[in-house]
Amino acid sequence: MGLNLEDKKAVVTEVSGEVDHAQTIALAEYRGIKVGDLTVLRRKAREAGVYLHVLKNTLARRAVEGTPFAELSSHLVGPLIYGISKDPVAAAKVLHDFAKTNDRLTIKAGAHAGKVLDKAGVEALASIPGREELLARLLGVMQSPLSGFAGAVAALAKQRETAAA
Repeated sequence: MGLNLEDKKAVVTEVSGEVDHAQTIALAEYRGIKVGDLTVLRRKAREAGVYLHVLKNTLARRAVEGTPFAELSSHLVGPLIYGISKDPVAAAKVLHDFAKTNDRLTIKAGAHAGKVLDKAGVEALASIPGREELLARLLGVMQSPLSGFAGAVAALAKQRETAAA
């Protein structure tokens, strides 16, 4: 059953709201994917904070009109699933990681920072560590000198104790 005009307007409004706050959109063709697999993909997307939606391409074109993602319109062909995220790499990472384990999902294109990305561009974006991983690495780098300093002070104190004895 198709959507009536009011339902279509509601979908465009919802997607436009997501696009307004997005940094990245990733597109993948999902032809032949099983419902159970699609459910797993949606759960992973939800956990990563990615808005994942199967849309009619005409509605998606209307949603991206007048946004930095408008140039993506020429790639909106075929049965597509749209990953939209505020995190610069989350949408690309979720779709790319899932495509590695499911050959029925094929990355088609994407857009980030006002630039349209081809399949290779989306995969390159997906290979960048996410925000949480980068913060964890930064914390590790910041803690490293402190733990080294603490070890040196402890060794010096122990050396003094043995020298005094």
